[in-house]
This record gives sequence, C-alpha cells and structure tokens, in this order.
Amino acid sequence: MPTLYVENVPKDLYEALRGRARGRHRSIAAEVLALLEENVPTPKELKARRAFLRLAEEIRSKSVKGKALVRSTEELVREDRER
Repeated sequence: MPTLYVENVPKDLYEALRGRARGRHRSIAAEVLALLEENVPTPKELKARRAFLRLAEEIRSKSVKGKALVRSTEELVREDRER
C-alpha cells in the first residue's frame, strides 16, 4: 500500500485535524484517510455517480399521461388544500 507524507501543515489545521481525530477515537492518520475516502472519488466512484445521474435524468424525463413523475411543491400544496 502506498504511503503519503504531508509536510508544512499549518499548525491551526493540524490542531483541528487532531481534535477531529480525537473526537472520533481515531489516529490522525486514520482520520486523514477517512477524509480522503469521503472527499476524493476514485474512478470507480465517478463511474457509479455518472450512471446514477444518467438514471435520474432518464426517470425525470419520463412522464405518465402527460404529467411529470415529480410534481412541483406548488402542485402538491394545491392538491392538499383542495381535499
């Protein structure tokens, strides 16, 4: 597994990272790794996101009897008031 070294970390950033790690009962290295995993998508993750976006766009573009599958907030409120 590759190793990553980071130099010249500003003291206030390091202290914030250390506090965050302590609050989550992790080492600083484990906290940095968790942050990277949460915020830096891998090629596999990007591919999955693109597929999800395509599916969402496809669903949104479909209609049922001329009406969109997702109705606006105004339509939902109006329907609720008419009951």
